[in-house]
Amino acid sequence: MSQNFSLDDTDLRLLQELNADARASGAVLAAAVGISESTVSLRLKRLKSLGVIRGLHIDVDPAALGVGLQALVSIRLAKHDRAEIDAFTAAAPKFPGVVRMYHMAGADDYLLHIVATDTAAVQSFVLDYLTRFPAVAHTRTNLIYRVEDGSAWIPSET
Repeated sequence: MSQNFSLDDTDLRLLQELNADARASGAVLAAAVGISESTVSLRLKRLKSLGVIRGLHIDVDPAALGVGLQALVSIRLAKHDRAEIDAFTAAAPKFPGVVRMYHMAGADDYLLHIVATDTAAVQSFVLDYLTRFPAVAHTRTNLIYRVEDGSAWIPSET
């Protein structure tokens, strides 16, 4: 992890606790980490100002909203023209059904995590949104059977 600041064990414990429950109160966090609520507040403000904490989000189950299919769509560009890449990068996260977009190195240039009602909707997504960009040369779609969040990626010690 490249950083211009240092996180101590208390900061890492706070991040672990928030990763488990982002709605935990200051009192709960203080008890779990062994510091005062005012210290929790100061440390959380610091972590936000440093950009370590980018935001707190809800985790919505797409199936509960009637969109029970998830897919990862890999995208390979035909050419690396700056204007076309910028146009795609600006538009793609706003396409209906896009949960997250990754710009990557390797064989593929982008990976889109999408949700859809069924396989026909996934096909329509690819045809209606991705193939209209001249920079897109190839797509590959992988259906997701199940999603499990990892919980052990935050270091436990400095």
